[in-house]
Amino acid sequence: MINDLDVILSEGEGYTIEFKESADKTLVTEVCAFANASGGRIFIGVADDGTIVGTDISNAARSRIQDTINQIEPTLSTQIQVIGNIIAITVPQGKNQPYSCSKGFFMRFGPNSQKLERNDIIEFFQSEGHIRYDEIVRTDLPIKENFNEAAYKQYIDMANISQVLDKTSILKNLGCSENVEGEVYFTNAGALFFRNNSNDVQFRHAVIVCALYKGNDKVYILDAKEFFGGIVNNIDDAILFLKKHLKLSYRITGTQRENVLEIPEDALRETVVNAVCHRNYFEKGSRVMIEIFDDRVDITSPGAVAKGITKENFGTVSITRNSVIASMLHRIRYIEQMGTGINRIKEAVKTAKLSEPEFEMSDFFKVTFKRNKLISDGINDGINDGINDGINSTKEMILKEIKKNPRITVAQLSDVAGITKRNIEKNIKVLKDENRLERFGANKNGYWKVIE
Repeated sequence: MINDLDVILSEGEGYTIEFKESADKTLVTEVCAFANASGGRIFIGVADDGTIVGTDISNAARSRIQDTINQIEPTLSTQIQVIGNIIAITVPQGKNQPYSCSKGFFMRFGPNSQKLERNDIIEFFQSEGHIRYDEIVRTDLPIKENFNEAAYKQYIDMANISQVLDKTSILKNLGCSENVEGEVYFTNAGALFFRNNSNDVQFRHAVIVCALYKGNDKVYILDAKEFFGGIVNNIDDAILFLKKHLKLSYRITGTQRENVLEIPEDALRETVVNAVCHRNYFEKGSRVMIEIFDDRVDITSPGAVAKGITKENFGTVSITRNSVIASMLHRIRYIEQMGTGINRIKEAVKTAKLSEPEFEMSDFFKVTFKRNKLISDGINDGINDGINDGINSTKEMILKEIKKNPRITVAQLSDVAGITKRNIEKNIKVLKDENRLERFGANKNGYWKVIE
């Protein structure tokens, strides 16, 4: 039931309320506009100023209104009610948007309904996911003229795809090509992975821009790179740029030396891959940006998050804007398709005992990783612990090998441990000082004795 009619009339028309004195020819456009927006209510028999003027409420009048609404495609279910001498039509937000009538496509903007022009309709279809950038066939890019054989072979090897089928069939199965009137053309996804001229104007928006700044502002650029190859190479090159300019330390685990990046590589890689995979490729005025400042790293992806993702369900649901690109990256194990990416980023940063990353969702999606002295100190503490553990493990390994072969040489111990002879000699000296190891005889013919 419609309640508080007096309040509605006093507040006047708005985004979800429309007054009409009669069921004229514009009624169908108003219903269509509400269905394409957030839904709303139309009151027939009410003047623009909210004054009730009344209308025909007979069964025949209501039947004519229903016939008018039935012109809308696809079929839309509305509710028609009689309230005194007016008719109220409740229009839901359409589940099968966009809706059209004989007059075209209409959308509600504020208190008005406006007809959508061609570009508006295209943008609407894009935002609703009815047109996916990566699935569009590029009839201006025939494969025979634009194919990068090396990129294709690299991908096939990474994905472990059997080449029992011919190349054309494999590309079609991947969603990377389509046959149009006997000619095979790239889809946008195929072009992003396998086109030959990767630096062409048509795909300049698909590059990754990396920049290193001095300080915390975008004033002094110390290094900058644009990566405009195929998607896989772009991702790998961007990760190398990050590794080149972020602090790198070392941790000894057992007898091995492990490189430790100040921001976990797993978190950075997951973020870069997500930025490339889920960006809005229809937005051609922006690019994926990777920016390194003294206090932070910002990774920005053009376009808001996919429709259906909210602040409440962010990180718990997976909605893919570019399903072909996502599938391609999943095949080579660059992404998971279970909505785990955000949580994996958080977990990697948490394990490294760093500040939690910040996520900004607006017209762009941005992830910020903090860099600061406290983080560096924490890393160093962990590294020192690892080094001490590594030294103790190396000493125990030396004693173990000597017990097995008392005449083992420093060179042989070096080979077994995978560290330099100089490090072996340092550890042996420590063992001697601790009275745990003794040497008998000359270097060439002598032997070791472990002191229990």
